[in-house]
Amino acid sequence: MSAPDSTSGSVEVTAASRTFVTAGEVEVVALDQVSLRIEPGEVVVLRGPSGSGKTTLLNLVAALDRPTAGMVVALEERLDELDDDAATRWRRLHTASIFQAKGLVSHLSAVENVDLALRLIAAPRSERRRRAEAMLDAVGLGHHCDHRPAEMSGGQQQRVAIARALVVRAPLLLADEPTGELDSETGAAMIELIISDVRSRGAVALIATHDDALAERADRVVSLADGRLGPIPPVESAHGQGDRS
Repeated sequence: MSAPDSTSGSVEVTAASRTFVTAGEVEVVALDQVSLRIEPGEVVVLRGPSGSGKTTLLNLVAALDRPTAGMVVALEERLDELDDDAATRWRRLHTASIFQAKGLVSHLSAVENVDLALRLIAAPRSERRRRAEAMLDAVGLGHHCDHRPAEMSGGQQQRVAIARALVVRAPLLLADEPTGELDSETGAAMIELIISDVRSRGAVALIATHDDALAERADRVVSLADGRLGPIPPVESAHGQGDRS
């Protein structure tokens, strides 16, 4: 795998476009010549309306998809040149993600869901439980370690997903509305936890959100509209609208 001249730990998207062809053979441009660089220790927030290209850009940086044109470099790796197997290996070793859908395994407890992330990176068995419990305590769920997702509220499940992402200490954190189901007080605590973790480790974070509080704490806010970078639109805060747990 060849790597271009790029600062270790940085992410650089260069003139990346992504087009899709519908069943009716209509070409849809999801991203159009997007260029973005994120330095180690930097938290960047993506804003924009639904369909603006935020998820597509996150998928390119996560090596879940490839650009139709342009280049994506993350942690000195040309992601657009990786085959599927190499992309899977790279993603497992270098990324952590927080999804709106949470992606928790229903038959596993909270601590087992967090532990699963550590298993995937082959963390030593002797320290997995300790790290998983410590991270659940950090998100305020130390007393819910043995609860399964169905026994927790949506906000609590969201915090388990945050714990699962942060526990692996990945150099690249990607998130889609990580505070969308949290009340303002809990959301503020999770924002501080995420940002302090990223900055202290010199990691990179790219976060799609409508949360004004998160945008205000980020190092930089970039906006997407119709697949292009543009002015930052006014977006109403999502706080106070979610699960208050």
